[in-house]
Amino acid sequence: MPKVAVHAAQPRAGGSDPSTRPGVDPATRRPYDRWKRLLDVVGALLVLTVGAPLFAAVALLVLVTHGRPVLFRHTRPGLHGELFDVVKFRTMRHPDPDRGLVTDAQRLTRVGRWLRASSLDELPEFWNVLRGEMSVVGPRPHLVRYLDLYDAEQARRHEVRPGITGLAQVRGRNALSWTAKFASDVEYVDRRSFLLDLRILLTTVRVVLSREGISAPGAATWHEFTGNDQPPAPSAAADRDAAPRR
Repeated sequence: MPKVAVHAAQPRAGGSDPSTRPGVDPATRRPYDRWKRLLDVVGALLVLTVGAPLFAAVALLVLVTHGRPVLFRHTRPGLHGELFDVVKFRTMRHPDPDRGLVTDAQRLTRVGRWLRASSLDELPEFWNVLRGEMSVVGPRPHLVRYLDLYDAEQARRHEVRPGITGLAQVRGRNALSWTAKFASDVEYVDRRSFLLDLRILLTTVRVVLSREGISAPGAATWHEFTGNDQPPAPSAAADRDAAPRR
């Protein structure tokens, strides 16, 4: 997949390992990054293998309630702005103006709400982890069009691989303001360690079970990021299951 500029002040170069990229500040490299990748691979293999029956059950449920395709793919920026397709289980019906299925709230099904509340829709992202496009823990991958809206500090969230869960997710998920989310993302970049990842994983279990912060206030999912914390019209948040890509 191609790369896009995250910020003019941050040069780009090839490769997937931060320690081998020209133009990357050596201060951002940490010994834990290599161990983290190994732990990601082991963890993803374990989840994909042991969780296979659960994956099959959720896929069947999505097929019955939403039809094909079962998986939703959407291009997101990852490590150093490299684009990849994030994979999730579908939680919305296809857009259909004739049936009144236009906004997130209209397209989101009861099964889809349950999948999101339980975070089961995120399970296929372990395939992205195995491929090296994501990590188990890291800043959540947002939309490509947000890249031009980040300031230099916010853009630092792309110094590490995006994650299935992260510091912002255990602090409030979609209920947080964008400013708070990005501050948590950059804090993770600066503080990342095995103990922090372990704490985030353990807290994620509590957050998922308690169903905290599933949606932003007044939105079916979240408010669109516009470069500040002022939410736009509620209908502008349609991104998670926009028309599935063939």
